[in-house]
Amino acid sequence: MRRGENNGVVPTYTDLMNDDSRLAAARRLDAEDPLAPYRLLFEGHDDDAITAYLDGNSLGRPLSATIGRLTAFVRDQWGGRLIRGWDEDWLQLPQQVGDRIGRITLGAGPGQCVVADSTSVLLYKVIRAALALRPERSEIVIERDNFPTDRFIVEGIAADRGLSVRWVEADHDAGPTPEGVSRVLSRDTAVVVLSHVAYRSAHIADMEAITRQVHDAGALIVWDLSHSVGSVPVHLDACGADFAVGCSYKYLNGGPGAPAWAYVAQRHQTDLSQPIQGWLGSADPFGMGSGYQPAEGIRRMVSGTPPILGMLALQDMLDVLEDAGMDAVRAKSVRLTSFAVDTVEELMGSYGVTIASPRDPDQRGSHLTIDHPEFRTMLSDLWNDGVIPDFRNPDGLRLGLSPLSTSFEETFIGIRAIAEKLQANLLD
Repeated sequence: MRRGENNGVVPTYTDLMNDDSRLAAARRLDAEDPLAPYRLLFEGHDDDAITAYLDGNSLGRPLSATIGRLTAFVRDQWGGRLIRGWDEDWLQLPQQVGDRIGRITLGAGPGQCVVADSTSVLLYKVIRAALALRPERSEIVIERDNFPTDRFIVEGIAADRGLSVRWVEADHDAGPTPEGVSRVLSRDTAVVVLSHVAYRSAHIADMEAITRQVHDAGALIVWDLSHSVGSVPVHLDACGADFAVGCSYKYLNGGPGAPAWAYVAQRHQTDLSQPIQGWLGSADPFGMGSGYQPAEGIRRMVSGTPPILGMLALQDMLDVLEDAGMDAVRAKSVRLTSFAVDTVEELMGSYGVTIASPRDPDQRGSHLTIDHPEFRTMLSDLWNDGVIPDFRNPDGLRLGLSPLSTSFEETFIGIRAIAEKLQANLLD
């Protein structure tokens, strides 16, 4: 053993490579994992150039089935049916796929979810729609460490509408709590915008308690579920949520730029007014009328042409999630991130690496953030070596462990490679 610059004991390269017992433990966990066979359904799981893919919470691997679906669509649907496809099937897809997302992953009954636009656009729509339901109120509440898009959109809407923004403060390695939210709610609060799983720390907010607090204050809540959907079971209807949005390229494996989805509780839909009044959200799109009349139900959240190609891969992943079951997916996520916590502590605890995610697995989503000042300089070298986490300011590596496509062995090998690189940097 040698000492690093942090004055802690740093394992040598030989120590790190003598990890037979740790590797054996990972392989044993894989052998015991009832969801392990699902990994074989994903493209790239056997790619020797990728040592460890630890970024499934940013972009999920594609399913092999998607190659066939895309090819068949281009040949048989786009090429074979041409414009007839809109009337025959495509115009119904946003609501059909939305209902499946709601049923399989969100605990949402039919007619409350729709696929459309990007997460940013849908956030804008639902926040504006929620504000229109509370016209007498003048404040929007959001967590200060929420994802930048959420904060930027709230600040833009507030500036445009002459509203105030109140900030929920939270620890860097945590997220919004009922206590923190209650401190900023007031009689002027119109809408609260929070992430269920924090993008940096993976902290899981208490959706039921916070939603109840917001309603007790007479306000409405918008949940960003981008890091929840497909990895953490959600119960929107049971929690009484008002609005939610989320992307589909993370744990729903819809591919780069795949469309987002929105949830609007049934009770709000009759009075729903969203700000981007496109023709396909109107009551009679092909009537080409001179005035906008919104469609009934969730379809009024639609604005422009549905992103048909972007929904293809998403449907394949919904098939897999439905077959596996969200409770089983969550159980695997807990085991996987707990294994990662133990491995990080064992291999990098003496380097001064800290875990900036909740230790309690019940409060942790499916990714893990680990902090060290050296990590900022390491990412490109790790990527070149086929070890692929991502970096989040100020000094965190984020390890996204997608339960159905990530193995315990892959997780261990990736963490060991990070430890080896960190050791080399510290001992230079």
